[in-house]
Amino acid sequence: MHKYDYSFLKNAIPGSIVGLTDVISDLKTKEEFRKFQYEETFEKLRQKAIIESVKGSNAIEGIVTTDSRIKDIVNGSKPLTHDEMEISGYKDVLNLIHFNHENLDIEEEVVLSFHKMILEQTNSKEAGKYKKNNNFILEIGPDGSRQVRFKPVPAKRVREDMNQLFLAFYEARQDSEISPLLLIPCFVLDFLCIHPFIDGNGRISRLLTVLLLYTFGYDIVRYISFEGQVNKYKESYYEALKISSEGWHENESDYVPFIINFLQIIYKCFKELDNSFTEISLKKAKKSERVESVLLSAITPISKQEILEKVPDISVKTVELVLSKMLKENKIKKIGSFKDARYMRQI
Repeated sequence: MHKYDYSFLKNAIPGSIVGLTDVISDLKTKEEFRKFQYEETFEKLRQKAIIESVKGSNAIEGIVTTDSRIKDIVNGSKPLTHDEMEISGYKDVLNLIHFNHENLDIEEEVVLSFHKMILEQTNSKEAGKYKKNNNFILEIGPDGSRQVRFKPVPAKRVREDMNQLFLAFYEARQDSEISPLLLIPCFVLDFLCIHPFIDGNGRISRLLTVLLLYTFGYDIVRYISFEGQVNKYKESYYEALKISSEGWHENESDYVPFIINFLQIIYKCFKELDNSFTEISLKKAKKSERVESVLLSAITPISKQEILEKVPDISVKTVELVLSKMLKENKIKKIGSFKDARYMRQI
C-alpha cells in the first residue's frame, strides 16, 4: 500500500532541480513586473490561453472538434456533439478556476465538483463520483495488442487513499522547507496513480495543476496554456509519468522524472509568454523599436539568433546596432561571449 508522505522533498532532491525552481521563481517575479506595464497585451493573451487550454487538454484524450467550434464554445455557444459537451464542461471548470481560485481548495468536494462539471452532460451516472469498479491503465503496442501498464488503486480503497493524499498535501504545504514547485507534481503523480474516476482522470489532473499553480501564486496559467504545452510535448510527459509510477504501490517510485518534466513545462510556459508577447505587442512598431522591445520584454536571457527568430524581417546588422546601442546605454547586460552570448534587461 502506498504511503503518502512528501517530507522527502526537503532533502532528497538533486541540486539542479532546486536550481531550476529558483529560475522559475525569478521568471514569475519578472512576469508580474511586466504584467502591470502591459495590461492590454496580457488581456489578449488571457483570451487566447483559455481557448488553447480547452483544446489542448481535451485533445490529449482524443476529445476534439474544430478550432472554430472550440472558440464558439468558449464564447458561450451550446455544444452540439458528445465531444463538444465534454469540451464545454472542461471550459466551465477552467473558467471557475481562473475567476474564483481564491475560494477553491484542494479537497474532496472540489475535486468531485470538477469531475461532475466535465462529465454531467455525457455521463451523469458517473459524474462527480469515485469509481465503483477497478480500472487499469492500458498500453497499446504497434501491433494493436493491449497490455496493462499500471494498476491503479482498487475502487474499494479510493476514498481512503484520496483522504490520505489530501492530508499529506495539507501537511506539506505548511512546511516552509518544501518548495511548492516540487510539491505540485508529486501530488499530481499520486492522484494519477490512484486514478479515482472511471473516466476523466487526466483532465482533472491538469485542472488541479492549474488550481495548484494559482494557489501558490503562479498565474502564468492565466496567460499561457499549461495544457497546451503538455499536449505539445505529450510524449515526454507520458514517458516521465510511466517512469515515475514504476514501483509506486511498493513506495519505491522515483518522483524526480515527473518533477523535472513538470518544471520543464512551466519553464516553456514562460518562454511561450515571451514569444506571444512579442507577437501581439510589436506589430506596428519600427524595426529598431521592435528589437529593443524584444530585449526589454524578455524574461529569460535571449541570444541574437533568438531575437532574429522573433523578428525575421529585420536584418542581422540592425539587430547588432540595437544591441550595441542598448549596451552603451546600460539598458541591457551581456551574459557570456561570442556565439554563446545572451542578453537581458538591466534590473
